[in-house]
Amino acid sequence: MTSLNNPPELLKTKQHFQILDGLRGIAAVAVVIFHFMEIAITDYSQNFIGHGYLAVDFFFCLSGFVIAYAYDNRAEQLGFKQFFKLRLIRLHPLVVIGSILGLLTFLFDPFSDLFGVYGLSKTILLFLASAFLIPYPIVKERYFNLFNLNAPAWSLFWEYIANILYIFVLYRLKNKSLMVLTVLAAAVICYVASKSGNIAGGWGGPNFADGGARVFFSFLMGMLIYRCNWIIKNKLGFVSIGLMLVLSFLFPYSDKYNWVVEPVIVLLYFPLLVSLGAGATLADRFKKICRFSGEISYPLYMTHYPFVWIFLTYVAAVKPSMSLLSVVIPVSVVLLIVIAYLIMVYIDEPLRNYFKKRMVNAQSHSRIQRTER
Repeated sequence: MTSLNNPPELLKTKQHFQILDGLRGIAAVAVVIFHFMEIAITDYSQNFIGHGYLAVDFFFCLSGFVIAYAYDNRAEQLGFKQFFKLRLIRLHPLVVIGSILGLLTFLFDPFSDLFGVYGLSKTILLFLASAFLIPYPIVKERYFNLFNLNAPAWSLFWEYIANILYIFVLYRLKNKSLMVLTVLAAAVICYVASKSGNIAGGWGGPNFADGGARVFFSFLMGMLIYRCNWIIKNKLGFVSIGLMLVLSFLFPYSDKYNWVVEPVIVLLYFPLLVSLGAGATLADRFKKICRFSGEISYPLYMTHYPFVWIFLTYVAAVKPSMSLLSVVIPVSVVLLIVIAYLIMVYIDEPLRNYFKKRMVNAQSHSRIQRTER
């Protein structure tokens, strides 16, 4: 019987770009810090990590690169069904886990009673919409987020759309066609930035379409970096490239110049970092850090926000001082990393291994049946 240690060739996982894994973790931590800070300091120009939300665009660029690297040469043989099974196994357990955490914090938030406001039927609909990634922006107290139980799920919604387009259309395209689409997507990003003054949309009902603009440029650009081998060999290493990524989030926020600065970061700087990260050599002493960083990034991203909702109501109800928040926020970030790690080890990984084993066994059984015929 085929096992996870010896899966069919088409289902084998390719070797990771370790520095890119490390950068993914840095971006995930930046998102978590930003989500706390935007509540503590509502004026983004006073927020030291005012561009933290652009980490999502970096994720999308990484995703396009990794998907093209992992599947371009086997997408035809895999087909839509097998491809999407693999993506669901990788992504969806944490979508559901994040929804459950979101439901619990919705029900038991000590500083608010949203369940009393929305009642049982709407709460059930909120959970089902979150678990199945169906946008349902009805909670005004949560700024009409697409997914009111777990706000970051908006980016997973668009990630799934990009993955569906990849397996049906994008992997078949020649590089010239991909370049044309990427240029068009870049023009849309510039339009969004000029219209809104930033590239922060996609998370809520009023700015839903902006999410499509963000994912499609960055995803396509990531694909192009891999397809065209725009990988820059260098000796910068993980620390240097990681600091370069952090600088993009710390760049001063300005309502006057964001419409120019943010397109430069998303259209040019993030693709450059992916190219550098893919081409850099990782020193042995950073391998464990990068591996852990990559592993924890997605669990952290998908499980932190239910607790941020409680932080939001805590700040509104208690009005803590900034000196107190300067302790609460770092401690909360560390605790959320610990929680994400525990969820990853004891829930997410066992679930993914279970479903992957079932898929491998089904694939092997099907191959044996064809051989017997």
